[in-house]
Amino acid sequence: MEKTIHEGRNVKRIREMLGIKQETLALELGDDWNQKKISLLEGKESIEPQLLDEVAKALKVPVEAIKNFDEEKAINIFSNTFTSNDTSTLNAINYYPTFNPVDKIIELYERMLKDKDGIIEELKKIGK
Repeated sequence: MEKTIHEGRNVKRIREMLGIKQETLALELGDDWNQKKISLLEGKESIEPQLLDEVAKALKVPVEAIKNFDEEKAINIFSNTFTSNDTSTLNAINYYPTFNPVDKIIELYERMLKDKDGIIEELKKIGK
């Protein structure tokens, strides 16, 4: 039996996993979007390709991530990696990363500052 892909539900799951509120996603999508419209979008089984592309860009994920998101697989990965009583959690930890963790923290901080500045600009536009 083939599973039906519910693109709206996948948008909701990914948005929630990223910690993004509906209002924030609406701001990213533009002036004619609001929380209610995002809620309706998340209820749609199929989303028009152009709109799906815009939503993916706003969430900063590939369109394929929305189309192919499988909650069961995601739950299985987490439960198999982090809740077993064997040493699999040790296997999930990379003690010798190929990047400098401090650089990644700085990168994340800079991105958060940039996002904050963008949100402030959007709020200034709304306030005018």
